[in-house]
Amino acid sequence: MPVRREASWRPSRPRSDRADVLPDMTSDGKQGGEVLSVNELSFGYGGNAVLEALSLGFRPGEFVAIVGPNGCGKSTLLKIMAGLLKPAHGSVLLDNQPVGSLSRKKLALHMAMLAQSNEAPDGMLVADLVGMGRYAHEGWLSRGTSRDRAHIDAAMRIMEVADLAERRVGELSGGQLQRCRMAMALAQNARILLLDEPTNHLDLKYQYSLLDIARRQAAGGRSVVAVLHDLTLASLYADRIILMSGGTVVADGAPVDVLTPAHISAVYGIATAAMPFGRAVVHLPESALE
Repeated sequence: MPVRREASWRPSRPRSDRADVLPDMTSDGKQGGEVLSVNELSFGYGGNAVLEALSLGFRPGEFVAIVGPNGCGKSTLLKIMAGLLKPAHGSVLLDNQPVGSLSRKKLALHMAMLAQSNEAPDGMLVADLVGMGRYAHEGWLSRGTSRDRAHIDAAMRIMEVADLAERRVGELSGGQLQRCRMAMALAQNARILLLDEPTNHLDLKYQYSLLDIARRQAAGGRSVVAVLHDLTLASLYADRIILMSGGTVVADGAPVDVLTPAHISAVYGIATAAMPFGRAVVHLPESALE
């Protein structure tokens, strides 16, 4: 039977005055200006075009949801923005610097990504998984500092996973693991959060909780970009929605302006009735209303 080693991190006693926005993020861009931009971006796999001449900008303090049918290029766009894929044409700029010109470690100081896939080994402790978010901040003389521990502590508490610190990744449910991976992204303390289908594996409570946390991170000054499938959740939590189809942008703007019956019909091929409900725009199929 394997020996359970102690994690390098211990949860501290919760504090009622702790905000759910992590402090002192690095910020090199001008407040209110675009921190990340996509310029005439095109990409394809094996000669098949996936993205075609996209141009988009993302600002601090904004929660942007990217929506669209399967295969329209949403996740591919996020991977290119994160520097994980190289565009065939065009560029991605972080504070006017090409993302491709930055080292992975330097890029990680400014940008955190929650990918769809999990690559953490089953035997890794949750506390160490979340601690991986501090990699970019480590140096030869500054590993496991009090600041690192503070960010890990805050991220695990925000995601309600502090009680899982001593558990191994292989022991977790899919939803528990997703929350721990989100905690790792928060611990990175980057000013840009890229979230690829972050509500995967989560039950209803934690879907709402995660998106509420993402919105609060944006309200605290971060730029948050999330790929989502649920249009109602996107309209409820995002400040801005980018609707994609066939590798291009169909509409970009406020949820009520983007999620119209005409746009839904053109992109998803279904006739719907739009029903505004507070911030949310709920679409119901007309066939079900007959």
